[in-house]
Amino acid sequence: MRRPIADRMLDLCENSAQQVAELWYADVSTSPRTPSYHSVPAQRAILQATDIYKNLKNLYFAEKPYQAILEFLKKKQYAESLYEDNIPIHEAVYSLILMRRHIWLFSELHAVYSDTAMEMHQALESVNRVVLLFDYIIYILAQLHYELDKR
Repeated sequence: MRRPIADRMLDLCENSAQQVAELWYADVSTSPRTPSYHSVPAQRAILQATDIYKNLKNLYFAEKPYQAILEFLKKKQYAESLYEDNIPIHEAVYSLILMRRHIWLFSELHAVYSDTAMEMHQALESVNRVVLLFDYIIYILAQLHYELDKR
């Protein structure tokens, strides 16, 4: 019996975090929508993305995902790092959109999804849950960035 789609997708994301982060960085460091990222050192940006990809499974299955994401972002000082790098909030948001998109592209490339009705339903549930997590990440990041601006 095959494991649920969410487990396969999240395990792939965790186990291939570095590779997915490098693909993401190739996009974010050249996109006209994220010019501030063009000068961020690759190692620094990739490490931040890798941290999110590696921890996504824990955040996905957290009993209180919003709180788990808030604690994770504060512990990693994600907003502070972006603020210090002079990344405007709209570019940070777009970078997270690209980060989320690379999960799907990588999962699709590695045939995580199949054509059965049951797996299509599971895939839809997984997509919705990951979208919610990234919505929380974006909201919390914007909130933390705003607080840094007020200092």
